[in-house]
Amino acid sequence: MASLSEQEIVRREKLKSLKAMGIDPYPAALFPVDFYSHQLPEHYEEGKKVILAGRLMSRRIQGKAGFAELQDSRGKIQLYFNRDELCPSEDKTLYNEVYKKLLDIGDIIGLEGTLFTTQVGQQSVNVKSFTLLNKSLRPLPLPKTDAEGNVYDEFNDPELRYRQRYVDLIVNPEVKRTFLHRTQITNTIRHFLTQKGYLEVETPILQPIPGGATARPFVTHHNALNMPLYLRIANELYLKRLIVGGFEGVFEFAKDFRNEGMDRTHNPEFTVMELYVAYKDYFWMMETTAQLLEQIAQDIHGTTDVKVGENIIDFKAPYPKVPILEAIQIHTGIDVSGMDEKKLRETAKKLGLEVDDTMGEGKLIDEIFGEKCEHHYVQPTFIIDYPKSMSPLTKEHRSNPKLTERFELMVNGKELANAYSELNDPIDQRERFEAQLALGEKGDDEAMFIDQDFLRALEYGMPPTSGIGIGIDRLVMLMTNNSSIQEVLFFPQMKPEQQAVALTDDEKNILQLIKKSSPALLNEIKIASALSNKKWDLAIKGLTKKQLVKVTKNAEDLFVEMLK
Repeated sequence: MASLSEQEIVRREKLKSLKAMGIDPYPAALFPVDFYSHQLPEHYEEGKKVILAGRLMSRRIQGKAGFAELQDSRGKIQLYFNRDELCPSEDKTLYNEVYKKLLDIGDIIGLEGTLFTTQVGQQSVNVKSFTLLNKSLRPLPLPKTDAEGNVYDEFNDPELRYRQRYVDLIVNPEVKRTFLHRTQITNTIRHFLTQKGYLEVETPILQPIPGGATARPFVTHHNALNMPLYLRIANELYLKRLIVGGFEGVFEFAKDFRNEGMDRTHNPEFTVMELYVAYKDYFWMMETTAQLLEQIAQDIHGTTDVKVGENIIDFKAPYPKVPILEAIQIHTGIDVSGMDEKKLRETAKKLGLEVDDTMGEGKLIDEIFGEKCEHHYVQPTFIIDYPKSMSPLTKEHRSNPKLTERFELMVNGKELANAYSELNDPIDQRERFEAQLALGEKGDDEAMFIDQDFLRALEYGMPPTSGIGIGIDRLVMLMTNNSSIQEVLFFPQMKPEQQAVALTDDEKNILQLIKKSSPALLNEIKIASALSNKKWDLAIKGLTKKQLVKVTKNAEDLFVEMLK
């Protein structure tokens, strides 16, 4: 266990004192909450008895009375503590000792009291009794505002916020609002689709074959079956099996996993809503998708105009449609239609793109569009009619056999949704899978596997079907004006936390000196440390061994510099 700070030591001493007084700092019994902070404006009645619970966020003690702020799950409310009302008998221990001395900011309490209005007109709770429900052993990183309005000690370091989301949610109220909106968005989608009669389902996360997308999977091993299993990269093939089985429409909020890079729009674990509806095509799906997004914007913001960064994005349906090859010609001046793989690779290189020999026609076109076109589509736009090589699960275009009936929805320069008129010809599907297999043999580690059971399902017959996948995380980013996916995930994937290195007092002293002027002359740091030769040698060797500093030499002098 890491060494405790002075405040943490003090809080543990208070814990002992509470226990010595017979107070259980972590009681098990139910606390009968009947009132919440958000109810105060609409349900205020002078003298009304209420029972609340929450976390102490501030205190202003003035002798025999004082005010405090309580934060519950819905917001904040002011409390008034009066010694003689809290302790009407001769024994004033509850106020003088427990409340004044043994409680801290961050402690969770339950209380009974009455509603009243202060002399300055603020609706508050006059506390008649309180119970300690949880003693907080770590101080909260609460921001402070000085007389000039400057804010200090904000908890705004992204890495700390993502690692300690529990603290982030306590001290940054806007973060909680983001996640409340996330739930509201998924609820709107559920309502929209269930109203149409479609069934929400669950499909396997551990799959014997990762299918439904081109992506690199995570692989694990099932000991009892002695076989490899993959975390799903998409749930598409299972949902289509259910359409084969006779359901008209099925959807799932799916956790998908892709063993790929991480950035502001990618996390290895993410959420996609996939929908498949029988007897529909991609034109119907475009219309339905636009209606759904319009409804979400209305539910969240009360308008279809949503501010995203510097842009105002209008989600009012309908949205324009642009063929992908036409988009490439518009933004590069090059007509890539009819180009073979070799010509596409040469074109991509001329455009300054990094490509390699493992990339087939589909990936090359995708790379050109992604780098040269995608960012131009800020307002919702359907990019349609992708080449067959890019879309191994998509029905051939009804008027051009080289293309497929596929669209991607672009919003704010990023893909938000991917949809098809689903391929239901089992012979064509097998040929497409085999083409993907050939890509895998070339070295493309994202190429699809052949799912023989899915092909068998198609041979029984799947009706004409349209399907879509909508990235929920990216949708929430748009609707809450967040530029990073980490802001809309409670617990984004992080690198392992580096453990603090234990240092002696001498090592700490030297490290502080080096920090001020790294790299610094070794002899100057030694003199400034005021340590004996023996202590100095021990401390500097300790710091180099712990890989915190390094010593270098030039022609004349020795230097020491920070490594971390």
